[in-house]
This record gives sequence, structure tokens and C-alpha cells, in this order.
Amino acid sequence: MRKDVPVIQDRYAAPLPVRGRRVVVVGAGPATLGQVSALVDAGAVVSVVAGQAAAAIDDLADRGVITWHEREWHPDDLVDTWLVIAAVDDDRLVHECETRRLWCLPVYPVATPSGQPSTQGRVTLVGGGPGDPDLLTVGGMAALRSADVVVVDRLAPLAVLADLPKAPTVIDVSKIPGGRSTSQERINALLVEHAERGAQVVRLKGGDSFVFGRGGEEVIACAKAGVPVRVIPGVTSAVAAPELAGIPVTHRGLSQGFTVVSGHLPPGHPDSTIDYGALARGGTTLVLLMAVANLQAISVALIDGGLSPATPCAVVADAAMASQRSIRSTLDQVAADASAAAVVAPAVTVIGDVAALISDAGAGAADVLAR
Repeated sequence: MRKDVPVIQDRYAAPLPVRGRRVVVVGAGPATLGQVSALVDAGAVVSVVAGQAAAAIDDLADRGVITWHEREWHPDDLVDTWLVIAAVDDDRLVHECETRRLWCLPVYPVATPSGQPSTQGRVTLVGGGPGDPDLLTVGGMAALRSADVVVVDRLAPLAVLADLPKAPTVIDVSKIPGGRSTSQERINALLVEHAERGAQVVRLKGGDSFVFGRGGEEVIACAKAGVPVRVIPGVTSAVAAPELAGIPVTHRGLSQGFTVVSGHLPPGHPDSTIDYGALARGGTTLVLLMAVANLQAISVALIDGGLSPATPCAVVADAAMASQRSIRSTLDQVAADASAAAVVAPAVTVIGDVAALISDAGAGAADVLAR
């Protein structure tokens, strides 16, 4: 795909407006991640046709953001289609698009760097923010523009990959809840291997690399291997998700602090180190990440610890995405309300009086009133 054609809000490969229009992506390897994410951000109705897909594509399909047809493409796939993205080398597809007078834009995978390094390799950890490319830092974007290899997670702002001056090798190491996953040891090895070949490697992930992002482990792995590493902080979803829904994690007269915890383990789990009784008595806003599956157990533990069942709560799902929505509730009802609204990860839960301040301040947020 040509890199001199910018991707602009509500447009993809300008001047093609795609909002509300069907776009078919044939092929679903890592090279398509930026294209698919940019199309989603631009409001296109995206269908992917491929026998296999990168983990992040699989995740988008599971969450209902896109449709994935797990098979080879067929001419019928092009019916009622406005644009085709070809990530496969298939002359039949190109000919079919020409016959139907459909725009067909190619996406070419890039070979992995090999041979003797021409420069010293380096790893840069980039916190990509909560998912909106606009919330990626200037430093993070600069690192991506010079990257030879980009190692990505599913919640990173993948749309930025479609607008880089050169096409890097993209490696998808997404960890899908209950699904496909790449071990942290393998991720560490990939970073080191490519840097040792002389590549400029960017590790792009959602939020901030050091807030439940295992960035510390990646820095240690690089340091042990003698690979230079740089860290570019990102906007953490612990603050950004509530903020985008109009919820301040601190507010004069209501909260003098906030506590961020991971809810991926239920209270009482042998590996959990969280004292929920202390959290209940702490007097700060509680922000829970990765807590959807254990929200009921966490709520019970907080109530047992002395927090009022009537404490205001909010769940912000798909923060910074077009599908962002918020649920208002109380501590004794939030798990049931989230379940009734079919909330799935990624979602951030806010517990405390500030959760009652939800307003229209979050642009694009759609509050789902639980009651």
C-alpha cells in the first residue's frame, strides 16, 4: 500500500470516504493490522476474509468490531462492497475487482530483517495509550516512524501502522483473554533477537508499558542481553478511560487520591496479593483493570471489608473507541448490570463517589443507564 496517502478521520486512503460503507479485507496477517484498525477508526463496516488471522484480528471479530469469514475469498464477498484491501498475492482478486470497478488497494508484508546488522539495534518500549491514535505521544510516533520491526498487542493503537513512512515488519503477540496468547518469555526473545540483528524494534502496547504491561520484564530481558532499550511512557487507561467518560479519579471534596489494582485474579486466590479490606477502608477512588470476569467477587469482598453497597460505580468499556460506552451502577449491583449489558474486556471499573459525576464530558461516550 502506498505510504504517501494519508489516513484521515472518517476517511481511509483519502479521498475515499468509508464511514458506514462495507470494506472487505482479503488476508489477515500481521501486515493488515494497521489497515483494519484504521478502517474501524474511520467508521467502515469491515469484513475480513481469510483462512487464518492474526490474534488481534481474531480478537476484534470476537468482540463484534469486525466480521471474520474464516475461509478463502469468493467473488460473492465483493457484493455491495465499496473498497477491497488485498493482503494476498492473487491475480484473480485483482481481476475481479477491476471487472466490478472496485478500488483494490494492496498491502504487502515486509520480510524480517536478516544478515549482518548495518546499525546497532535497539528496543523502544512505547506506551500507546488507551487505543485512540490521537492519544499516542509525539515521542511514541517518532519511534514508530523509524521502526524496522513493531511488536504489537491487541489494545495498542494499531491504526497508526497504516500511516508510517515505511512499512515495518509487524509481529502480533496479542494475549487474548481465554484465547490465543504469546508467552512473555517468547516476547522477550523476539525483542532481543531482532535488535541483535540490527533492527530498530518498537514494542507497542496499549496504555503505559509499566502499568500492568510487563514493561519492566522486557527492560530486564534486554539489559541482560546487552541490548540498548528506551522507554517512552504512555497514557494509562486507568486514568484515561474514566476521564473519557467524564469521570475524574480525584475531585475536590470527594476524593483525595486513587488506587489502581488488577482484578485478573479473584479475592482469595492463592496468587492474589491485594488486601480488599484495606482497599475498602482506604478512602480513595478505586480503579480496577482486567476485572470484568471477577467483578462480582471483588464487589462482595469490598462490601465485606466495610465499603457501602450503595457506593457509586461505573464501568467504562472500549474506552477511546467508537464503541465506547459507560454503565452507571452501585457496588452491590455493578457486576449484574455489567453482565446484563454484555460488557467484555477491555473495560475499566471505577468505584467511589466520583463515579456519580458521569456527564457528557466524554466525547463520543454512550452511557448505558443500568436502571
